[in-house]
Parts: sequence; C-alpha cells; structure tokens
Amino acid sequence: MGFPGATADPASAAYVVVGAPLDVSTSFRPGARFGPRRVRTFAEPFEDFDRRTGLRFSGLGVADAGDVRAWDDAVEYLEFLQAELAAVAAADAVPLVVGGEHTVSVAGVRALEPDVVVCLDAHLDLRESYDGNPYSHACTTRRALETADEVVLLGVRSGSEAGWARADEPDVTVVPPEAVADWTPAFDPDASVYLSVDVDAADPSVAPGTGTMEPFGLEAVTMRDVVRAVAPAASGFDVVEVNDRDDGQAAALAAKLLREFVFSHAAGRAPAAD
Repeated sequence: MGFPGATADPASAAYVVVGAPLDVSTSFRPGARFGPRRVRTFAEPFEDFDRRTGLRFSGLGVADAGDVRAWDDAVEYLEFLQAELAAVAAADAVPLVVGGEHTVSVAGVRALEPDVVVCLDAHLDLRESYDGNPYSHACTTRRALETADEVVLLGVRSGSEAGWARADEPDVTVVPPEAVADWTPAFDPDASVYLSVDVDAADPSVAPGTGTMEPFGLEAVTMRDVVRAVAPAASGFDVVEVNDRDDGQAAALAAKLLREFVFSHAAGRAPAAD
C-alpha cells in the first residue's frame, strides 16, 4: 500500500515518499525494516483535511514511490538510495524518506548536500565507528558532518564520552530535551536545511516501538512544533527507527510528523495573497 493521500504521479509530484527499510546495524531491538510498512498502515485513519493550514494532504502533490529494497551491504545501499533521492530532488520534488534505521539519513544528506542538518534524536550518533562499522546507526551524525557544515541535535540525552567531546566543536549544537520546547530556528535565510526525525527522540512512553529506547525524552507535541518550525526552510525530510515492537504508537507518531512536515512546508512556501 502507498502512504494514504499520496496519490500524485511521482514524475510530477511536489513531494515523494520513499521507503528505506535498511535494518543491518541495529544494536538492540531490530525491526526497523518494518518501519515503512507500519508508518503507511498507521497513517490510514488520519483525516485528509488539516484545519491549521486549511490544506488537504491529497491536494499537495504527494506521491509514494514505494520502497527502495534493502540488502545487507549498507555502503552499496546508501549509494543506491542516494541516487534515488537525488533524482527526486532533480525533479524539483522534496524527498520524504521513511526508514529503516537511522543510517538511511546519510543518503538523504548526501543527495541534497544541505548546509544544516536538524535532527530530533535521543542519541548523539557522533561515533567515528561502532564495532568497527563507520556506517552503523550510531555514526549517522558523524557521517552527515562529512557533507553538511552544521548539525543541530534536538532532544539528545545519550552519547559516548568521545561523542560528547566531538559535540563541543563549533559545527555541532546540542539542545537537551528540557530546552527543546523553547528552541527556535535561526538559520541563515540562504541556508539549505535537511530535517531528520529519529522517533527515539520521543520518550518511550510516547513511542515504544523503536530500536534503542532512552527515557526522559520529548513529548509528541514538542516534536510536532519542531517539525512545523523547520519544515518551511527544509529541502528534505526523513523519519526513521520505527520498528514493530509496539501497538503502533511509534508508527502513528512518525506518520503524523511526516504529514505535519508536508502541511507546514506547503503552507510556508505558498505565495502570499495580493
């Protein structure tokens, strides 16, 4: 099934959903390969109309290109996924990636080459490698910084000692969970931005269906407000790390945040009325 309301032709769409079910480096509870399917499923009951923006999701030119089937070589998979996402961007559409483990964000960042990556996440993910693997999901932010000039991490409450030392460098900003509600974007108007949402940024009481739960996290409304604030400046979006280990709470949150991104992006880019 496609993402509900994503009925546009991918060749002429303004937004394209791309499933990326990579699940090779999850270090605790696997199952992120089921994320794209579950996010689509738990989006089914949502109303098409959004009262806040006055827009209908089905009227915003959203297409679903299906999943980019994953295999066990993460490096090759990221190269293939990067090419797919670059083609979406080259067609003047915004890619909406649904993971899959957080490693898939590397492909999105490389495809779009943003100046700034904004990431909702429980973890720094700044390791150079994890168990000898530089493409582990624990290294996503480190790999993103090989392309982007700056990373803003919102909701982080876990990281290695070396990761925290790397986070002290000027190209990384960390906003702890208790300060996220008061955070507002302050991007250069000409900066390109990529928004990544790791669903484990949420408190486990909100979204238990994820691979590496970390208590003392964000409420759903706080995550929604971040997505709404960043979306108008963003050229790409992903939501990752949803698995099949709950009753759909994480998938429903991920699906709703994807829709919030589209509504806010479309409303923010709409021409002003005369």
